[in-house]
Amino acid sequence: MRNENVCIREDANPVQISEGRRKITVAATALSQLSSLLSLAGNEVRLKILYLLDEEKELCPCDLSDMLNMTIPAVSQHLRKLKDGGMVTFRRSGQTIFYSLRHEHIKLLRPFFKLIDQTNLNPTPL
Repeated sequence: MRNENVCIREDANPVQISEGRRKITVAATALSQLSSLLSLAGNEVRLKILYLLDEEKELCPCDLSDMLNMTIPAVSQHLRKLKDGGMVTFRRSGQTIFYSLRHEHIKLLRPFFKLIDQTNLNPTPL
């Protein structure tokens, strides 16, 4: 019985394969965390919320509701997922809750947002 997890190419590099496996093992926790973040940001509405929070620094659900033309409960559900996923933080001011991006995620997301801004400035025809 043939092992289906072994490369059958004649010139396969077993050292390269072994090193690739080692790298994945070493990076397992970071890859899992990044996968979770990208999964949350992969929803278009949540990506818009993250983009707006990066642009404005801090917004309440009512502001986001107006900006996104969505109901406050719908926006709140997305904010809850982002909060539960550790992507946003919040503070209370009286009855109002203000959300902002967690600083550790800004570095990851900002290159994507810069790309969006550049695309808006220099649109290319489809």
